[in-house]
Order: sequence, then structure tokens, then C-alpha cells
Amino acid sequence: MGAAGFVLAINIFVAGLFAAAFGAVAWRYSSAVGARWLALAYALGILNSILEYILPGQDDPRLLGITVFAVALSAFLVCVVGLARHYAVAVPWIWLGLLGGGSLLANIILINEPATATLGRAMIYQLPYFFAHILAAIVVFRAPRRGALDVLLIVFLLVSGLQFVAKPYLAMGLGDASLQNYLHSLYGAWSQMLTAFLLVSNGVLMLLVNVREVMAEITLRSETDKLSGLLNRRGFEERAERALQNATRARIPSALVLADLDHFKDVNDTFGHDAGDRVIAAFAGLLANSADARMVLGRHGGEEFAILLPGANLASGRLYAEGVRQAFAALSGSELGANRPLSASFGVTQMQAGDGLHDLVHRADAALYAAKKAGRDRVHAVSSEPVDTADPRLSGQAGS
Repeated sequence: MGAAGFVLAINIFVAGLFAAAFGAVAWRYSSAVGARWLALAYALGILNSILEYILPGQDDPRLLGITVFAVALSAFLVCVVGLARHYAVAVPWIWLGLLGGGSLLANIILINEPATATLGRAMIYQLPYFFAHILAAIVVFRAPRRGALDVLLIVFLLVSGLQFVAKPYLAMGLGDASLQNYLHSLYGAWSQMLTAFLLVSNGVLMLLVNVREVMAEITLRSETDKLSGLLNRRGFEERAERALQNATRARIPSALVLADLDHFKDVNDTFGHDAGDRVIAAFAGLLANSADARMVLGRHGGEEFAILLPGANLASGRLYAEGVRQAFAALSGSELGANRPLSASFGVTQMQAGDGLHDLVHRADAALYAAKKAGRDRVHAVSSEPVDTADPRLSGQAGS
């Protein structure tokens, strides 16, 4: 076995590792739909390499040569589908069909002419692989959000595509690259080494982008309150801290709203915890439906909720809270299993110079206490630390 055959054996092993890795991700995480296609792509890569081993021993390699081409191209096209599924962009089915069908037809028509007989014939054989990689790069480029890892993947996909354009020149320059001599030729060795490098590079990058999304999903689950669907306290505090830092750097205002369901203990005691859970979920739904994408919403604990509004001032925060208060009061408690009027109290404050999240929560909590003390079912806003009240948390309260 020549050098090409040795590297080809390594490529089979590497493709098997990636097929198993993507398969494991797909099996463990049902949301990783792209990983299923990528596992299939690498499985086809294994089949392609095995066929390449068999090919030199054929007296008439034409039919098997077409099969090798079709399997290899299918692997690349399936990879495009996997990336599209992963990045949640439209799969370019028409382009995939045209590329797959057209290139296969062209190679069938030219079946009697060896794939490396002339530069033009070699290009017809290699260009479909190039265009498949271009489609993959376009898919990643169209992703709604791209990070450094995604940009790096685009670069490697383009480089991988260009190596297929270079292969015909490489074959012409290195001499005999016929199918029968491929595994023993210098061209075969260089071709397989290039394939090995890019197989590993692209595989690692695609695996990393899949694992990145899986880890983000795991993190989100750990930070999400299952009942309300909002962030839990830890998740809220982490996201809100980052949002406040961004707002400070951008020199834009931020407001914080704390909300508490009135007489919630009575709801649980009178109508049961199932009814209480439905009330919690309904209120969380109102908060989410009234929020925009910038807001950070969390269940702060029990029947208390926290909402950070980056870019909003005190008046905007109060307007948001008032809208939710009215919508919640208009809900039918009987439909939620709690046959009584529903209401919530709100405390609102705005970020001041030097404030951290703790300062905002402290002032909003004071405003919330004031709303409760004033009779509940109302919004109370404070812009600075309070002055004058019997409760120490309200010393110096301003405005409603």
C-alpha cells in the first residue's frame, strides 16, 4: 500500500470518529437537528473512502468511479443540509438538486474519458465539490448571528473548496494520477493529505459550533424557571448585570420593575397550588408579551418578578408596569381555577450614576413595598433613595 493508501486509511478512521461524535450529539440532544445530517455526511465519507480502496483493483473502473464521485458529492451536499439545519436557514434544495443532478449527468456522459485525462475533464470532475463548499459557506454566512467561530468555519470551507480547483493542476504536475495507480501515485498522497487536513479542520469547527449551541441550550435550561418560562433568579441576575454594563458603556438609561402578585398565598390556600401555578404562568405570559427583545425578565422567587428595561427611563418603566397591571387585573380568575379578582403591585426605579443591579433592586423593592402599603394593585415609582417613612426600606421615598 502506498502513502496515499495509508493516509486514506487514516481518513476513514477520522471520518468514523466525526460520524460517531455528531451521531452522539444528535442522539443526546434532540434539538441538534443539524448534527444528524453531519453524522450522515461523515458516514458517506467513510463509504467513499472504502470505495476508493476498491477502485484501483477493478479491470473496468468506470461504473465504480461514477459511484465514488456520487457518494463523495452526496457527502458534501448532505453537509450543506446539516449546516442549514443547524443555523436555521433555508436549505438550498434547488441548488443542491441542480448541482448534484447536473454534475452526475456530466460525469456519466464523459464516463469513457478518465477523470484526469485532461485539465478540462479534471475540472469537470472536481468543480462540483468546489461549488458544494461554496454553498456551505453561503449557508453559514446567512446565519442570523455569526461569531468568530462561524467566520473561521466560512474561511475553512472556502479553502476546502479551492483545493478542489487546485487538484487538476496538481494532477497534471505530478504525473500519473489514473484510477488504477491512484493509491501509489504522488498525486494520490498529496490529495489525501490535503483531504485529511481539511477533513479534520472542518470537522472540528463544525463539531464546535454544534457543541456551542448545545452548551448554550444547557445553560439556558439551567437559568430558566420551568413554571413561568422566564429566567430564574440566577439567570436574571447574570443577564441583567451584563445588560447594565452595556447600558453604562453606551450611556443610555435603564429602568427596573419589581412585581409581586397580591394575596397570592390566599390563592394557593383557597384554590390549591395548581391554580396558583396557572396564575403564575399567566402573569409571566403577560410580562413576556408586553416586553421587547432587549428586556431581561425573571421570576425573582415565589410570586415576585423582576424586569430590566435597558434604554428605558422611569416614565417608560412605569408605563410598561401599568400596562401589565391592567392586563392582569382584566384576566378572569375563574378561568385559571382561582375564582377571585387578580391583581399585582409594582415598584419601578431608574438607574442612577454609579448604580449596580443591587442598588436598583433595593430601590425598586422599596417602591414595591410602598405600593403594597398604599393598598396594592398599583404602580409606585421612585427615582432616588427615599427619605421619610416608618419602614427602613422606604426612608426617603419619592414619587408615585
